[in-house]
Amino acid sequence: MKSRYQMFAGYNAWCNERLYAAAATVSDADYRADRGAFFKSLHGTVNHLLVGDRIWMRRFTGVGEMPPSLDAILYYDFEALGAARRSEDALIGHYVARLSESDLAGTLRYRTVVRPVDIVQPLTPALDHFFNHQTHHRGQANALLSSIIGNDATPSFDLIIYQRETGVGMHKAG
Repeated sequence: MKSRYQMFAGYNAWCNERLYAAAATVSDADYRADRGAFFKSLHGTVNHLLVGDRIWMRRFTGVGEMPPSLDAILYYDFEALGAARRSEDALIGHYVARLSESDLAGTLRYRTVVRPVDIVQPLTPALDHFFNHQTHHRGQANALLSSIIGNDATPSFDLIIYQRETGVGMHKAG
C-alpha cells in the first residue's frame, strides 16, 4: 500500500514540474486572465493546488500554515509560487516516505474548511482524495493551458507516461 502512495507523491511532483514549465511560457496577461475556470485563471488554479495541498498536509502532519480560504492567492509572483510548489512537493514526498503500514491502517481527525465539521476517517481514503484532488485541478490547469498555448504545446499529465518515464509502478513480468 505504501508504495502506491509513494508513486502518487512522485507523480504529483513530476506533474507539477511539467505544469510549471508550461505555465512559464505563457504571458503574464494570459496567465492571470479570468478564463471562467472554477478558480478563474491559471494563476488562481495553481494557487488553489498549493492551498489544497497545504490544508491536507496540515491535517496529515499537524504542522504548517493553514491557508485562509480555498481561493486564497498565496503567491502573486510566479517564481515564488513555483519555489513554494517544489518545497511542498518535497514535504509530501517526505511525509509519505515516513508512513508505516500501521499509520496507513490508522485514522485521521480534522476539521473541514468551508462548513466546519469535525471528521474522523481512515487515513487511506483521505490520501486517495488528496492525490485525486491534485489530479482534478491539474486537469483544469491543463485545459486552461491548452486554450492558451494549444494542445501540441500542453504537456500530458498521464500517470502511465510518468510510470513509463520513471519505471515507478511498472511491474516486470517474471
